[in-house]
Amino acid sequence: MSNAVKVPQAATLDRLLRAADEELQDAGVEALTIRGVANRAGTSTATAYNYLSSRNHLFAELFHREVLLAHPPEIAGRTPRDRVVSVTTHLARVLQERPHLAAAANHALLGTDPDVERVRVSIGAELVGRFREALGDAADEDVLDALLLALTGALLQTGLGLISYADLPARLERVVTTVVRGNA
Repeated sequence: MSNAVKVPQAATLDRLLRAADEELQDAGVEALTIRGVANRAGTSTATAYNYLSSRNHLFAELFHREVLLAHPPEIAGRTPRDRVVSVTTHLARVLQERPHLAAAANHALLGTDPDVERVRVSIGAELVGRFREALGDAADEDVLDALLLALTGALLQTGLGLISYADLPARLERVVTTVVRGNA
């Protein structure tokens, strides 16, 4: 495929995702439709479905792009624990500013749609990469696994309303301290 074709496709997808973000803020998770997103993006519903196979695929893409890729953390700190806390605190703050994306992702990422699975794998790889960078030489696979499980569990509990977005950074800091304790 030539670059002349790729650029308009990327622009269309970007337009759809921006429109979806706005629609999600305005209408909420339950009321959002691909048709509404397409209308807001100035494209047809059929075109939208060429890029996004379902609402869950849309929500997963939004989370991946607008929460993770658009907001990379500045990993800082003297110790592995401090650097991991900088990663989790940064993510918690982004989610606190954009809870509509977190709510949509909680709904979507639990699905079985193959397009969601592909995005879910990318999200997991992105998070593991951030933790691996933060841990540096202390990047033990068991610690990485525990951090990923703790983070995804915390995100699910936040989505269920069991943890507030305001409490999320402190709760994650305590968990990171416990998990990384032997590796700091």
